Amino acid sequence: MEKSCTLLIHFDKGTPAIANEIKEALEGNDVPAKIDAMKKAVMLLLNGETLPQLFITIVRYVLPSEDHTVQKLLLLYLEIIEKTDLKGRILPEMILICQNLRNNLQHPNEYIRGVTLRFLCRLNEAEIIEPLIPSVLQNLEHGHPFIRRNAILAVMSIYKLPQGEQLLVDAPEMIEKVLSTEQDPSAKRNAFLMLFNCAHDRAINYLLTHVDRVSEWGELLQMVVLELIRKVCRTNRGEKGKYIKIIISLLNAPSTAVIYECAGTLVSLSSAPTAIRAAANTYCQLLLSQSDNNVKLIVLDRLNELKSSHSDIMVDLIMDVLRALSSPNLDIQRKTLDIVLELVTPRNINEVVLLLKKEVMKTQTGELEKNGEYRQMLIQAIHSCAIKFPEVASTVVHLMMDFLGDSTVASAIDVIVFVREIIETNPKLRVSIITRLLDTFYQIRAARVCSCALWIIGEYCLSPSEVESGIATIKQCLGELPFYSVSEEAEAIDASKKTPQSNSITVSSRRPAILADGTYATQSAASETAFSPPTIVQGSLTSGNLRSLLLTGDFFLSAVVACTLTKLVLRLEEVQPSKVEVNKATTQALLIFVSLLQLGQSPVLPHPIDNDSYDRIVLCIRLFCNTGDEIRKIWLQSCRQSFVKMLSEKQLQETEELKAKAQVSHAQPDDLIDFYHLKSRKGMSQLELEDEVQDDLKRATGEFVKDADDANKLNRILQLTGFSDPVYAEAYVTVHHYDIVLDITVVNRTRETLQNLCLELATMGDLKLMERPQNYTVAPESSKQIKVNIKVSSTETGVIFGNIVYETSNVLERTVVVLNDIHIDIMDYISPAVCMDTAFRTMWAEFEWENKVAVNTVIKNEKEFLDHIIKSTNMKCLTAPSALDGECGFLAANLYAKSVFGEDALVNVSIEKQADGKLSGYIRIRSKTQGIALSLGDKITLKQKGGS
Repeated sequence: MEKSCTLLIHFDKGTPAIANEIKEALEGNDVPAKIDAMKKAVMLLLNGETLPQLFITIVRYVLPSEDHTVQKLLLLYLEIIEKTDLKGRILPEMILICQNLRNNLQHPNEYIRGVTLRFLCRLNEAEIIEPLIPSVLQNLEHGHPFIRRNAILAVMSIYKLPQGEQLLVDAPEMIEKVLSTEQDPSAKRNAFLMLFNCAHDRAINYLLTHVDRVSEWGELLQMVVLELIRKVCRTNRGEKGKYIKIIISLLNAPSTAVIYECAGTLVSLSSAPTAIRAAANTYCQLLLSQSDNNVKLIVLDRLNELKSSHSDIMVDLIMDVLRALSSPNLDIQRKTLDIVLELVTPRNINEVVLLLKKEVMKTQTGELEKNGEYRQMLIQAIHSCAIKFPEVASTVVHLMMDFLGDSTVASAIDVIVFVREIIETNPKLRVSIITRLLDTFYQIRAARVCSCALWIIGEYCLSPSEVESGIATIKQCLGELPFYSVSEEAEAIDASKKTPQSNSITVSSRRPAILADGTYATQSAASETAFSPPTIVQGSLTSGNLRSLLLTGDFFLSAVVACTLTKLVLRLEEVQPSKVEVNKATTQALLIFVSLLQLGQSPVLPHPIDNDSYDRIVLCIRLFCNTGDEIRKIWLQSCRQSFVKMLSEKQLQETEELKAKAQVSHAQPDDLIDFYHLKSRKGMSQLELEDEVQDDLKRATGEFVKDADDANKLNRILQLTGFSDPVYAEAYVTVHHYDIVLDITVVNRTRETLQNLCLELATMGDLKLMERPQNYTVAPESSKQIKVNIKVSSTETGVIFGNIVYETSNVLERTVVVLNDIHIDIMDYISPAVCMDTAFRTMWAEFEWENKVAVNTVIKNEKEFLDHIIKSTNMKCLTAPSALDGECGFLAANLYAKSVFGEDALVNVSIEKQADGKLSGYIRIRSKTQGIALSLGDKITLKQKGGS
């Protein structure tokens, strides 16, 4: 059988001490050497060494020592040595130990007495303890509290032994007397703990007798009282009314640990609004009073749980929760905002947004290191509030637009996406947003923000003045044209006096020379002409940000500029009666387009313009030559309609996610119905009456009914042996977050008793067995339940294998039955999750592990194949359904999931239908760790052909 372990010490086996060296040090008179030798002996024993030759030496030379450290190490040594033989009988030499322990229990030094009493708490041998009981009981009345508190613990440990009730018959009565007279808080706590564990009724009686003084007790005793209340109320829910009053009184205790436990106990025992409100207020007080970030995160987790089950009460405390934003820790701020955003209602939205605005303005001071990240979180929170409650958009949108030029690109992107959504959902704000955007456009420094801002200008500038302002703003930010120039200077230079300039082409004879821009030049041998290469024209100081971004070679932005100008000119034709103005705008736009194409084809930039951007700009030029009604409709209406459709799909998806989170519960038809108004209210407090109502509501809605999925349970049962084997075994696998529990049923199908039956298991992968195998005796045709705990350290697929070994009285040899392998599936550890597209792209760029799986399937339809992959991998498709509609022969989608260990799993599916109807392409998996990438790849390879 596995022994219990009460002592763990780290030990490096690099240079193990020799037993003879330890023995010599113990026999000497040098106390420091003796202490060092005892430490080495204890560590060797803990690591499997026996060292039987040291026992007599320790009895002779260590027992008589008066040094306190030596005596403490001696007790550790006695704790871990074997005290019984193979048959369980006490070793004869332990008699020497008993005498020493008795002397220690009567020692004049309080420390020696105390540590010896503490040592007795870890002894399980009744034969050693029995002669020491009178000395232990004497210490209950000692004058020093350190001795009394350890004596009480020793009495509790002795009483809990199998023979404890015979050794100490009246122990509960003695401890109750000690409890009534004890003044030391720790000793009083130990005495109450003893009654709690060994004499439950006496503990309850003492608590109810002194119920008015509970708030005056010490912190340690109050913690045990709360544990007792939880235990009593779990076994008998009908009595919780009188105990809840005690908990309410303890909410005002000076100890933060006590009030935290009170709040948790209150939530677990009562559903009354008064109780829940008191617990929530307590958590909010702790959130503000505690400086430790870990405590704040734990309290936020508790508030998040309350939000899920009692959101109507948490709504009233939303401003108290928001005060946690004063913490500089990003994790606390993120968790606080996540809680608050689900509690926002029309009643409190104005207060919440006002506070968030103040926090955003604080981030401009630059005092904190991570102001940019915090500002991004606040902007996203305000965005969410404005979408849920459009009436507050007008109060925040202009403040947010101040951050379009933010140095943190992610914050600026969030702001422009927010503006884009608000301008569509709030038509009344269109004019003011466009005006403000045109005024602040020059501040934008990021290309992606510029692209989105240009799209907004192209779609929502509707009046003649707005269109003209839009064109003028873009023209001003582009600066002077062209974007680069070729300067040609001819200067006669005396070759003997001057060295040719670098980057110049010297022609010394009459022959053609090719310049950098592709043109030719000739020069006579009598003179030398230096041709300067083309240079970028940076523009004047009034030139804006758009020019500097284009001159870095961002040709996608060039295409966006061209499309925006095209939309503005087409709209100007509709709203501007003056043809002169329209022709002027068209001419300016064409000049810009040509300049963009020249810049893209010039050698001044590190790489030429890409084909897509080139075709897009050329298309814009051709549009001015042929602007039919259909083309005009596509450019001026269809794009915006697609955006509206995207927003509606996004809103629908969020609604579906909220519905999925909502818990659907049903009451059973034969459930007992209690009529609240017909109940006797005699002697019941208001809190108890509220609790009764809440219990009735929960029972009526089926919240008390645990809907067990029996079919799913049957799927988790794995057969380990065959039906014809003498021992049948099957396992029910339960996967928790960080461990796996195998509940194995072993059935003896023979008519003989199986002796020393042992379940031997081993693992592959990141799995670790937590217990050593034990031997069992199984009677004929009976069964045995064996539980095995396995620790999981990553999401890598693991395998559990092993066998059952047993003996029978007729056969001398051991029989072995090999078990089927148990494969631990990665699907048990990952669950669908949602993340923003920007976050997905960021993670995709950062993650270093990629697994590329080629598509090999019999499925012919692209959408059907994608659905099969989503179902097989238990992932969430981030690509909008509208983007997957239609039959074009191509499909690309992003999938996302999170593991229980917090790991992110990213999958990109890119497939194409071939001419023969088969699908081809690749599924790419990226993750931060190797295990999840490989395991998901194996799973997809196994499942993609269309198997179950």
